[in-house]
Amino acid sequence: VQLQASGGGLVQPGGSLRLSCAFSGFSLNYAAIGWFRQAPGKEREGISCITASIGRQIYADSVKGRSTISRDNAKNTVYLQMNSLKPEDTAVYYCAAKMRGDSEYNYWGQGTQVTVSS
Repeated sequence: VQLQASGGGLVQPGGSLRLSCAFSGFSLNYAAIGWFRQAPGKEREGISCITASIGRQIYADSVKGRSTISRDNAKNTVYLQMNSLKPEDTAVYYCAAKMRGDSEYNYWGQGTQVTVSS
């Protein structure tokens, strides 16, 4: 099982980014994918996930209304579109997988840095 997050960068406040999580070794029919972020000096925060099989989308209040999680089964990729970015969105963003039957996200990719600054 492997996951790799990409798409981060420097963006101005109000701007947009699309993060990608490319994965291998499992199917989205049997795994949920979550997006997490960690800012310096802060705890890791779960911000969005898409459930296995039916692909229900869940968002934390901190990103709700500004973000959309989606998946492309053919490309083995999950996306997080983030709009109206704020300086407080600055963090390292990670994607992770939770296999059906597991209680935790046990597979993590390397993070991608998102910096929102003018």
